[in-house]
Amino acid sequence: MARPSRVAIVGGGITGLAAAVRLRERAPAGTDITVYEQSGRLGGKLRTGELAGGPVEFGAESFLMRDPAGGDSAVVALVRRLGLAESIVHPSVGQAALVVDGGLRPVPGGTLVGVPGDLNKVAAVARPAADADRDAGRPLLGPDADVPVGALVRARLGDEVVDRLVDPMLGGVYAGRADDLSLAATMPALARTARVEHTLVGAVRAAQAAAPRTPGAPVFGTLAGGLSTLVEAAAAASGATIRRDAAVRELHRTATGWRLTVGPTREAEYVEVDAVVLAVPARPAARLLAGTVPEVAATVGELDYASVALITMALPEPELPELSGFLVPATEGLLIKASTFFTTKWGHLRRADGVALLRASVGRYGDETSLQLTDEDLVATVHREVSKVLGVSLPTPIDRHVQRWGGALPQYAPGHLGRVAAVRAAVRAAHPTLALAGAGYDGVGIPVCVRSGETAAEEIITALGGSAA
Repeated sequence: MARPSRVAIVGGGITGLAAAVRLRERAPAGTDITVYEQSGRLGGKLRTGELAGGPVEFGAESFLMRDPAGGDSAVVALVRRLGLAESIVHPSVGQAALVVDGGLRPVPGGTLVGVPGDLNKVAAVARPAADADRDAGRPLLGPDADVPVGALVRARLGDEVVDRLVDPMLGGVYAGRADDLSLAATMPALARTARVEHTLVGAVRAAQAAAPRTPGAPVFGTLAGGLSTLVEAAAAASGATIRRDAAVRELHRTATGWRLTVGPTREAEYVEVDAVVLAVPARPAARLLAGTVPEVAATVGELDYASVALITMALPEPELPELSGFLVPATEGLLIKASTFFTTKWGHLRRADGVALLRASVGRYGDETSLQLTDEDLVATVHREVSKVLGVSLPTPIDRHVQRWGGALPQYAPGHLGRVAAVRAAVRAAHPTLALAGAGYDGVGIPVCVRSGETAAEEIITALGGSAA
């Protein structure tokens, strides 16, 4: 009788855990799965904490409910399989605002990540360049072209649309700049239609029309018990051996599989497995690949990341507008780039004692000196700047928390998707029992990371001779 396969998953974030669950669901019975997490905590950027006696997210706060085809997103499907569907809750307030000329204005409707499909709807926030988006008789992009988002939008609609709409929207998701980020990687639907349509507004409308929608259906969701409940449930359902504080320092091919070097140099542990899923950020993945697939390691390691800090304050009975929060264009000259009114946005977090939870994010790619401030200075600056934007003096916080996420958000330069495809093709051809997964390759957001982990698991099952059906 053949022994069960042994699979190592390097990285205990939601990508790695999703891979572990999928392996348990579809790999042959008895498959030995071990998750190696270098820190003492699972979940990566999913972290539910407590502030002023109540729960609050110190990392990602929500997920998309639908996938691009209109069905359940990968994380919603996972939540259902884990028996957590009844815990899904949706925002009570969906309207957000933009800071423009020091004041708040509603985020206009009809845009795709800030790129307008109706110029009249954005006129109160940004003035599109006159007659710039003309039909030149050819598609905006060639069949395989990829460009920075900012370059395309500036050329078609002018600087204000980028600086006041697109840049803060992308900054809220990626902590990046529209002038640096790949259109194909960050707005794939718009990239597809831009290869057909002759105007940017036409491309936005075509992308919106192609996206299935159910009127009134919620766009975002989270879990009433906090997103850490998803982490815990996934770890339990995977049946995997969980190794915390277990850094994988080296990865080498053997005659029958792989050898992992785990732990500190003086007390190194050597583990033999049949297959490996690398579910860690690009740079640590590149270090592990260097000894095995050196021809792709350099490409993987080129991906840069932005660091951010999330500052959460518990405020006694503050005067907050009925908004989910606001985004801040870099042109406003503020340290903060976004703020979320947690207890306004999420009805399940509202408290009888009137304490409100407010979170702000700090840190933009290429301008991260703000993250060198002390926790106390960050809290004071956020308190002052939010008060200024709202035009009120916020009360003194009764509690606060500063969460620093170093190297948290990948920055996808133009050509990213092609580079990832080439890397994966090379790895698959040389080492089919090695799979790469995570935000560094496939995109940010919980659903994308879950899908990435599940896809990697299916590749491993197939490579080991099983069926991923």
